[in-house]
Formats: sequence, C-alpha cells, structure tokens
Amino acid sequence: MGHSAASTEAVPVALVVLAAGAGTRMNSDLPKPLHPLGGLPLIGHALMAGRELEPSRIVVVTGHGADEVEEAVAGLEPAAVCVRQEEQKGTGHAVLQAAPALEGFAGDAVVLYADTPFVSQDTLARMRAARADHDVVVLGFEAAEPGRYGRLVTEGDRLLRIVEAKDATAEELSITLCNSGLLAADAGVLTDLLSRVRPHNAAGEYYLTDLVELAVAEGLSATAILCDEAETLGINSRAELAGAEAHLQSLLRAEAMENGVTMTWPDSVILSADTVIGRDAVVEPHVVFGPGVTVESGARIRAFSHLEGCHVSAGAVVGPYARLRPDAEIGNDARIGNFVEVKSATIGEGAKVNHLSYIGDADIGEGTNVGAGTVTCNYDGVMKHRTVVGRHAFIGSDTMLVAPVTVGDRAMTASGSVITEDVPEGALAVARARQVNKPGLAVRLMERLRAIKSSRKG
Repeated sequence: MGHSAASTEAVPVALVVLAAGAGTRMNSDLPKPLHPLGGLPLIGHALMAGRELEPSRIVVVTGHGADEVEEAVAGLEPAAVCVRQEEQKGTGHAVLQAAPALEGFAGDAVVLYADTPFVSQDTLARMRAARADHDVVVLGFEAAEPGRYGRLVTEGDRLLRIVEAKDATAEELSITLCNSGLLAADAGVLTDLLSRVRPHNAAGEYYLTDLVELAVAEGLSATAILCDEAETLGINSRAELAGAEAHLQSLLRAEAMENGVTMTWPDSVILSADTVIGRDAVVEPHVVFGPGVTVESGARIRAFSHLEGCHVSAGAVVGPYARLRPDAEIGNDARIGNFVEVKSATIGEGAKVNHLSYIGDADIGEGTNVGAGTVTCNYDGVMKHRTVVGRHAFIGSDTMLVAPVTVGDRAMTASGSVITEDVPEGALAVARARQVNKPGLAVRLMERLRAIKSSRKG
C-alpha cells in the first residue's frame, strides 16, 4: 500500500512520456509532439513540468514521426531514453513499451502526455504525495462538458474504475468527474498490471485506464487527485493549438506583471515559455519574444521589436522596430534604435546604434556611437568574419565595415566610408573618393536628356 509519508520524497521517480500518436487532426507533416507552443515543442512542456520531480529516469515512447521526435527529445532532455511503439494499440500498450527501459528500476513511475502541456508542477507534486497512501494515483478533473472524456467511478476517496465514454452506461455518462490520462504508480506494479490488460472495448485497444480496475481487483488502493480542467487541456487540432497558445500567453503575461514587469498593452505582447524579464523592465506594445531571451531589470523594449536568443542588460533601450537575433548581447544602458538588426554581437555599456544599421558578428565597445546606415559586412560568401570597434569610438553614418577589421579606441570613420583596413586608436579614417564639382554640368545634362526624350516621342 503506497509509501509512508516520510519516505515518499526519498523514492526515485521515473517519467514515462507518451509521444507516439499520429495526431491526424493536426493535418500536418510535423509530428504532433513537435508543434510549438510558446516557442517550445509540446513535448518540451511535459518534460519541463516533469523535471521538477527530479526524475532518475525519463522514458519517451515514440511512434509516428519517431526519428524527428527522438532528435528533438535528445536536444531537450539528453538524459531521456526513447522507445518505440511500432503499432498504435492504445495508451496501455504504449506505456508497456517503456517496461524494458524501466528494467531494474525500483520506484514510482509517472505517466505524462506530450500533447497535454499545462499540467503544473504543483499538481504533479500532489500526485506524488498521494502515493504515500495509495498504490495508484490518477489525475482527474470536474469537466464543464464531460462529453468524450473517460469517467472516474469513485466511492469516497477511493477510485473504483475508469470507464471510457464510448463504453459507458447512461448512468456512468452522468458522472462529471473525468480522467486526464495522467497517473502515478509503483513502476513494477504498473508494468505487471499492464501486462494483463486486454482489448475488451469498442476500439479494440489496450487502455491504460483498465489498470485501475485490475489494481482494485488485486486488493490495491487507487485514488484520484483533482486539478483545474484548464491544466488537462489536450491538443489535437490546429484550432486547439491556437487556443492553447492564447491561454499560455495569458499565463505568461500575468506571471511577468506579477514579477514587476510593466506592459502597456499586454495582449499585444508575445512571449516564449522561457522568456525572462526583470523587475521594472518596460515592454511596449507589439513586441515579440522568441525563445531564449533574457531582459534585465529597468530595460525598455519599445514597440514593434522582435527578440530571440539574446540578452538585454539593465537600463538598455531597444527599439522601436528593432530586431535582436541569436547571440546578441546588449550592455547596460546601451541604445538599439529604429530598424537596427543585431546578430552574434556584443554592444558595450552605454554604446548607441540608433538608426537603420546592421551589426553582425561584431564587438562594439563601451560608449561608442554607431551612425545611421552602418553595416558590418561580415560575410564573404563562404565564411563569416568579425568586426571589432573599440571604446568611445565614433562610426560615421553610412560606414561599411568590411570584416575582418578593427577600429581602435576613440577612433572615427568619416561618413560614407568603406573601411577595409584596421583603424588605429584615435585615428580618423576617410575611405571615399574626393568630391569633384563640375560647374553647369547638371543643367546641360538635363537639357540633353530632355531633348533625347522629346525626339523619341516624335
């Protein structure tokens, strides 16, 4: 019967994540577990929640699109072991495929689903705690519209069985307590009971839910832990994915504002699941945060900016209409302005890149000013090269910095220059042809062109 309350925390945990389904209603060549939600694949959300249980084993059951799913899992959770469900014979059959990977494991197994991304860490912890008194713990919820959900048949706090909607009687269909699909049990008990599940149902599948009735028949104890229905939201179609994205964005924005972030129009801001924004930062309307963004306290992200894979330090101002690409590092109190793109570059403390510039594969020193229209010409058609600009330098507008090139501390470049050689510290580099004025030539040239145009009309 379960574990003692004192010993629950010491019992090892294995996660079994089901990610084998075809997801036909998604109408997609991309396997359902890999569809992004908040910039993170669906399966990443299940792995992230489960990680808080500090599992000693993680088993992912793959099937449809197994190669792609397994590649993604390797990047998200390198410690995970993937096993394949070659034939889709139901959830019970899917969990049973994990049995060889659980060989020799003594502890609890927690079954999660790749397409159920909102189950909270707190809910999983409560399921785990309930194992102190029960052999099998199922996650349930009170459904507003029970419809197609499996029903939990209970007696007090005891769970007697789970009945799938298509196999339920009229009386059982009146039950509103429904099954999420998640459960926790001793790993040995789980695999032993599943080996005895038979496909005696309308779909001819091996149901994971039959495990409860088998457990009760063995004299084991089963119970249901309840959570909010929103946590059990499963994703089976593009419309449900869009609804899930809207729900996640609401959660992420609320959390950010609770943590002291100012959003002047929250509903227009798009966040990623891993976005980190510090206290007293300000996010203006229509900002998009892709994966991997950290914004420090007191920074300001101005309207219509797009950030991904970057770090913005305290007091910096980005935008409006700026684009920060992966490996952009923006220093304290730096300024990145209108229509500026930064990629794989470090912008030093207090430096300014205010207008219409591209800074890629570069290091811009503290206090340096980069004039409008500056481009670091970092690509030669085969390889990328780096530009280094020192501290308190001044880069004139419309400067082309042809990498690899270095501009020293307190150096300057003249506007319109094409810099192909290093500029020493304190020097002014002028790299443009000398201006020549031809008196009266503009007027004579225009008269000639008009005459040619007139003769052609004739």
